[in-house]
Amino acid sequence: MRFVDEFRDPAAARDVLARIHDLAGDDRFKFMEVCGGHTHTIYRHGIEHILPPGVEMVHGPGCPVCVIPMGRVDDAVFLATRPGVIFTTFGDMLRVPGSSGSLLGARSQGADVRTVYSPIDALRIAEDNPDRQVVFFAVGFETTAPSTAVTLLQARAREVGNFSVFCNHVTIVPPMRAILDSPELSLDGFVGPGHVSTVIGQRPYRFVPDEYGKPLVTAGFEPLDILQAVAMLLVQIREGRCQVENQYTRAVSEEGNPAALAAIEQVFEERPTFEWRGLGSIPASALRLREELGAHDAERRFGLPGVRVADPKACQCGEVLRGVIRPWECKVFGTACTPETPIGTCMVSSEGACAAYYNFGRLHREAAVSLRR
Repeated sequence: MRFVDEFRDPAAARDVLARIHDLAGDDRFKFMEVCGGHTHTIYRHGIEHILPPGVEMVHGPGCPVCVIPMGRVDDAVFLATRPGVIFTTFGDMLRVPGSSGSLLGARSQGADVRTVYSPIDALRIAEDNPDRQVVFFAVGFETTAPSTAVTLLQARAREVGNFSVFCNHVTIVPPMRAILDSPELSLDGFVGPGHVSTVIGQRPYRFVPDEYGKPLVTAGFEPLDILQAVAMLLVQIREGRCQVENQYTRAVSEEGNPAALAAIEQVFEERPTFEWRGLGSIPASALRLREELGAHDAERRFGLPGVRVADPKACQCGEVLRGVIRPWECKVFGTACTPETPIGTCMVSSEGACAAYYNFGRLHREAAVSLRR
């Protein structure tokens, strides 16, 4: 296949779907799609309606915006409201609520908060405003960490002393391990994340079959990608195999992207621990700047409050991120919590599970119950 429309071909989808029905039979299977991009594909294209009743897809912690805890959002608002600071961020983070408001709220009250499309844009703003401190809100898994790393190396080489990064990059393997160790959820396999895997490759996932006895298939983001990945998982189970396989061969290799991995290694080191929304503190699950890049580290430059803040009691983003509940099971989903008035991150992010359910509107409580009968 060479073109996007080939990955949406109805005839090809029917063939793969028939194979899925044959492989599943009357048995029950629960697979987790780790990446929020997969969740949106599933609900945008109605894949949840056409899978066999016994094949259930649950979403995982692969949305980089959703997993940022409220205390880190408060730290971002603190930075944005410092005198003389220009705070730059991706658009997804603007409306994420902290305990004292959002970055959008801070901007409405006079803070200089600007949306950028890459960290290089933030570096240019710093060069254009030498009398201001410019902070970039670095968020994302290993997918976006290389661009932050390259920008930091450029800032050091070009001696841009007024540029710093508030680093919130996280890594994908530790939360997957935390989910597998959790007694709350019993899974039969994983649809592995596509974007992260273009950087880190396939090898880091080998612990899933080796230590936990679960198959994993890395998948792309078109409807046929998802269906093919589900079929590949079922084939492994029926054949008694348990391996890491690659459906997304057009973008993902076994070794990943060596140049991107080298940039990450040069700039970042593991944090001893990091707090995840819904998963708590997970050891060695996030990145921070190395000592030699300390001059560009906003946490060292500004001295953040770093206060841990609990989610609002009404919000159940944590359970949604762990795959324990579906968004419609949250008490405030679609009522008090909507994209216009979000209480939790899962309703804000373009990759959030709650946003997928709400925006595509296919799966509500009654439909979900009937689908599982």
